[in-house]
Amino acid sequence: ARLPVYALLIGAFIPSQKVWGGFNLQGLVLFGLYMAGNLGTRPGYKRTMVKLHEQLALAALIAIPLHGLLLLGDTWLSPGIVGVFVPFTMDYRPVWTGIGILAGYLAFALGLTFYARRRLGTRRWRYAHRFIVLVYVLGVAHVLGAGSDAGGVWMRGIVVASLIPIAVLLVLRYRPRKSTATATPARVSR
Repeated sequence: ARLPVYALLIGAFIPSQKVWGGFNLQGLVLFGLYMAGNLGTRPGYKRTMVKLHEQLALAALIAIPLHGLLLLGDTWLSPGIVGVFVPFTMDYRPVWTGIGILAGYLAFALGLTFYARRRLGTRRWRYAHRFIVLVYVLGVAHVLGAGSDAGGVWMRGIVVASLIPIAVLLVLRYRPRKSTATATPARVSR
């Protein structure tokens, strides 16, 4: 069960050479997929993982606007309020920054549905929550396309190293489940 530790480590703040750092959502994705795959079997494990997943998700939802607000103080970039909040309007790599802004909005929309799951219904909420992987894909595209450290070997190494376990966990998550009850033909007595 070392995977949650790995997930938490790569989900931490990664130091940047320019600004104050960029938050990496890869750890949160890894952790969520690990938890969703029901890989733990101890009593109380699932409840603990759900609580931890919720706290990590809230931390990410705080880090996303914090990332944008910190960019407002960057004198070289000078994005302005519109550049930070309106997709594809920033002068610096507008496509990649726009993708990042869209990923942030999508993260909020999908992440906060957790608190509306009773109103939405569990089935609809789970269906919507499956699209959180799209946030990860858009986030990775943003990091590699707009990140000041995207060309660094260490950053690419982190991204590539996290893609493998995320792919494995996605396969485990969406694999067909075996039915616990085996179908037995009904006996007909005459």
